Amino acid sequence: MPSAPTHAAPARNPTPNLRERFDAMRNLGPFLRQIWQTSRTLTLASLGLRLVRAFVPVVTLYIAKLIIDEAIRLVGLGLDFGSLGEAWRSGQLDTLVTLLALEFALAIGSDLLGRLVSYADALLSELFTNATSVRLMAHAATLDLEDFEDPDLQDKLDRARRQTMGRMNLMSQLFGQVQDAITVVAFAAGLLVYAPWLIALLAIALIPAFVGEAHFNALGYSLNFQWTPERRQLEYLRQMGASVETAKEVKIFNLHRFLIERYRTLAEKFFLANRALARRRALWGTVLAALGTLGYYVAYAYIAWRTVRGDFSIGDLTFLAGSFLRLRQLLEGLLIGFSQVAGQALYLDDLFSFFEIEPEITSPADAVPVPRPITRGFVFENVGFRYPDAERWAVRHLDFELHAGEVLALVGENGAGKTTLVKLLARLYDPDEGRILLDGRDLREYDLDDLRANTGVIFQDFVRYHLTAGENIGVGRIEAMHDDARVRAAAARAMADEVIESLPRGYDQLVGRRFKNSVDLSGGQWQKIAIARAYMRDAQVMILDEPTAALDARSEFEVFQRFKELSDNRTAVLISHRFSSVRMADRILVLDQGRLEASGTHAQLMAAGGRYAELFELQAAGYR
Repeated sequence: MPSAPTHAAPARNPTPNLRERFDAMRNLGPFLRQIWQTSRTLTLASLGLRLVRAFVPVVTLYIAKLIIDEAIRLVGLGLDFGSLGEAWRSGQLDTLVTLLALEFALAIGSDLLGRLVSYADALLSELFTNATSVRLMAHAATLDLEDFEDPDLQDKLDRARRQTMGRMNLMSQLFGQVQDAITVVAFAAGLLVYAPWLIALLAIALIPAFVGEAHFNALGYSLNFQWTPERRQLEYLRQMGASVETAKEVKIFNLHRFLIERYRTLAEKFFLANRALARRRALWGTVLAALGTLGYYVAYAYIAWRTVRGDFSIGDLTFLAGSFLRLRQLLEGLLIGFSQVAGQALYLDDLFSFFEIEPEITSPADAVPVPRPITRGFVFENVGFRYPDAERWAVRHLDFELHAGEVLALVGENGAGKTTLVKLLARLYDPDEGRILLDGRDLREYDLDDLRANTGVIFQDFVRYHLTAGENIGVGRIEAMHDDARVRAAAARAMADEVIESLPRGYDQLVGRRFKNSVDLSGGQWQKIAIARAYMRDAQVMILDEPTAALDARSEFEVFQRFKELSDNRTAVLISHRFSSVRMADRILVLDQGRLEASGTHAQLMAAGGRYAELFELQAAGYR
C-alpha cells in the first residue's frame, strides 16, 4: 500500500485555543517583511506620516486648554471693547488669535496627513495584493497534480486566495496600532503629572472588553474555517446559475429554480450561524464595554472634584477630561485591536501554510537532461498507481515498451486506466509501484522542466483560453508565442488554419464568450486549435488523449492520419474510443481495469479474437 502524501502542511485545529491564537502572531513578522519588500518607500511614508500624526491629538488638546485658559483670563480682566476692530487693535487678543490659528492649522494638517496616509496605504495595498497573488500563482504552479485533486487542499487554496485580497486591512491596523501607541504614551506622559493611578484604573477596566473581543475573534475565525467547503459550494452554485458555459442546460432543464433553492438553503444556514455569533458578540460586547466606560467616569468625576476644589483650572479640566476620554478610546482600541490582530494572524496562517506545501514531484539535485534524440524509448516495469485515498488501483502490473518513433494507441472502456497511464508518462504523477525508464534511466532522474518541454499533451478536457486564436496556439510553447510563422505552421498541421482564417480578425481574433467583441467556436473548432497547440510544442513525445471527441468520425480519422504522417520520427501515444481511428497505430495496447490485457497491431488483435475484437465489432455494427 502506498504511503500517504507527506508534502501537505499539517492540519490545524479549526477552533484555535488561546495558545494557538498567540502562536499565530508569529505570522506578523513574515507579513511585515512582505510589505517591506513590496515597497520600502511607501512603507516608510505610511509609518512616517503616522508618526507625525500620532502627536497631533495631544498638541491639539493642549492648545484647546490654552485657548480656554486665555479666554477666561481675558474675561477676568474685565476689558470693555466697543467693537471687534477695537479689541483687535488693542493687542489683547493676539495670544488668543495665535492659538486659534495654530489649532486651525493643526486641524488642516491632521486632515491632510490622514489623506496622505490613506493614499500611501491604498497604493501599498494594491501592490501587496498583486505581489501576493503572483506569488500564490507561482507557488501553485509548482504543486503536484494530485494536490489540486485533493478537496482539502482546494479548501486551503480557496482560503489562501481570499487572504491575498483581504489582509491589507491588517497592515493598516498594525500601523494604526503603532500610531495609537505613540499617542497613548504622549497622553500618559502629560497625565502622570496630575493623577497617575487613574491611567492604571482605565487599563484594568478595559481588560474584560479585550478578553471578550479575543474570544469572539477566535469564534469568528472558527466559523469561517469550518464553512470553507460550503463557501466553495456557494461560489460553485453562483457560477452554475449565472454562467455562459451552463446557460443552455440551465434553460433546457429549468435548473434555475433548483440551483436557486440549493443556494438559498446553504446561504441561509451560513447566515443563521453568522447571526447567532453576531448576537452573542453584540450582547457581551456591550456588557464588557460598560466596564471600560465605568472606569472613565470614575476618572472624570475625580477630575471634576479636583477642579471644584480649585486644584485644576477650567482649561486643566478640559484638557484632562479630553485626555482621559481619548486615552480611554485609544487604550480600548489598542487592546481590542491587539485581539483583532491576533485573530487576523490566524487568517495569515491560511496564506503562509499554503506556501509551506511542498511538491513531491520535483527534479533531483543531479538531474540529467532528456536525451536528444530519444533513441530507445520508454519502458514500464511493473508500474502501479493508486489515487490518494482510493481503494482501487488505477493501473497495476504494467509491463510494456514504447519504442522511440513508435505510434502507440491505447484502447479500453472508461476507467480502464488510459488517461492515468499517460499522466504517468508525462510525470504528472509518479508510480507507487515499479518504475518508468526513458532510454534506460528512471524518469525521476531527468530534469522535470526539460522532460515536460519534450512532451506535448492534449487532454480530452483541454483548456479553452479566452485569448486570441493565435495565443490559444502559442501557449503550447510560451517562449515562441510571438513567432507567427511557427503558430501558423502548427495551425496548418492541425487543420485549424481554415477555422482561424474564417474569423473576422484571423489569428488576432479574441475567441470564447467571456469578453466583448469575441467570437465563440464550435466544439470541433476548439479541438483543432487545441491540437495545433500540441504541434506548437514540437516535442519529441506527443500524446493525444481523446482530444477529437467532438469531431465526427471522418474528421477524427483525418486528424489522426495527418498526425501519423507528420509525426516524423516522434514517439506518440493516441487514445480514442473510435477503433477505426486507432487501427492506423503501429501498435495497440488494450487496457482493462488498470491492467494490460493485450498488445499488437490491429490485424493481430482481431485475429486473437479477444476484448479488442469484441469491442471493434460492437462499434462497427453501429455504423452498418
